[in-house]
Amino acid sequence: MDLLDKVTSLAKRRGYIFPGSDIYGGLANTWDYGPLGVLLKRNIEQSWWNFFVTSRPEIYGLDTSILMNPRVWESSGHTESFTDALIDCKKCRVRTRADHLIEDNVEDVKVEGQSMEQLAKIINENNLKCPNCGAFDWTEPREFNLLFESHVGIVPENQSKVYLRGETAQGMFVDFKQVLDSISPKLPFGLAQSGLVFRNEITKGRFVYRTLEFHLAEFEYYVEQRQWEKWFEYWKEKVNEWIESLGIDQENTRWRPHTKDELSHYSKRTEDLEYKFPFGFKEWCAVAYRTDFDLKNHMEKSGVDLRYTDPVTNEKFIPHVIEPTFGISRTLMVTLIDSYAEDGKRKILKLDPKIAPYKVAVFPLLRNKPELVEKAREIFDNLVKTGLSVTFDDRGNIGKRYLSQDEVGTPWCITVDFDTLKDDAVTIRDRDSTQQERVGVDKLTEWLASKLV
Repeated sequence: MDLLDKVTSLAKRRGYIFPGSDIYGGLANTWDYGPLGVLLKRNIEQSWWNFFVTSRPEIYGLDTSILMNPRVWESSGHTESFTDALIDCKKCRVRTRADHLIEDNVEDVKVEGQSMEQLAKIINENNLKCPNCGAFDWTEPREFNLLFESHVGIVPENQSKVYLRGETAQGMFVDFKQVLDSISPKLPFGLAQSGLVFRNEITKGRFVYRTLEFHLAEFEYYVEQRQWEKWFEYWKEKVNEWIESLGIDQENTRWRPHTKDELSHYSKRTEDLEYKFPFGFKEWCAVAYRTDFDLKNHMEKSGVDLRYTDPVTNEKFIPHVIEPTFGISRTLMVTLIDSYAEDGKRKILKLDPKIAPYKVAVFPLLRNKPELVEKAREIFDNLVKTGLSVTFDDRGNIGKRYLSQDEVGTPWCITVDFDTLKDDAVTIRDRDSTQQERVGVDKLTEWLASKLV
């Protein structure tokens, strides 16, 4: 069993991530976050928000609508340029991305920026067969727009087509003027948000790496054009700092600049922070220089003045934008893979304590001793009141409980034993080292706080 299979199995078994609609046979490329997955996902999102928004007085949060006027996506270029090259097997009707088919089977072939005709030529010259049935009988590659379509209106003949957002960025461009009018920020400043986005794309079944809906966090940092390179490098450094704060091994990451041919229609420079997944180095986060493309196009198409006025010179101009983008769902996957370890019979998630779903587990040594259970419950309740995420476990023997908490990534386990009733102290076991120490109940909160700095 390879690493990805091990992590996927653990995630389902321990309540991190479940296949979507599982009792009905599922729906491809959809996943549900279980009790522990929700906690880890929220901790990651909160870490991102604290690092990039709360701690920076010049970055402001927004929460814009998933549904927007369709002219937004026309103006941004997404209805024309937000596409993948799809190809179908005529025999078994499996659908895949032409570039993925080539990347998986042909070495040292560049697929970025290739036309549909060029992709078809590469597939034919290399006799690339269907990965599902082995046939060599493909349709011609064709462009497929990734935006999900929907309709607004309850009367069919009056329905109006809309799109589910394919990125959160456009809401922050469309609200740019309202932010200027309401809080008068001074350049440089940023607008940030985190939420669900939707992309109707073909994926490879690599767990939650690429799904139909996923959680994206990004911000648009508005700057003067002459300063864009300075801020581009600055935010690359800050992305590295945030990654480090999650406890990710940076030996497994690298920056990769986009070639000219693969740049998005709005970008002049983009660099991906790639992570070494079990299936190779692939995109995790990105920093893009979107120039003034979005504001300029929305200003032209809407007729609304979206220029910024310099408070000193009164000069009016359209700011340029640096955009750091982070997949929260993908970050969760990275943390599970990066923290997974085995030590003999132990399977361990060595999650950084700051993002671990549970910070501590509380055990009574024996569940059939009411006095131990009562004391353990008292300690559990007091820790919960401090705001910590705590779990209570009295199932099976103490050894099995330790192994269970190791597997879900709980950093510390507190055991209430018979000595606790005499000296009011408990045994704390460390997840990674398995070492134990005795700590007074009245010192527990202080002890845990010192470890979570």
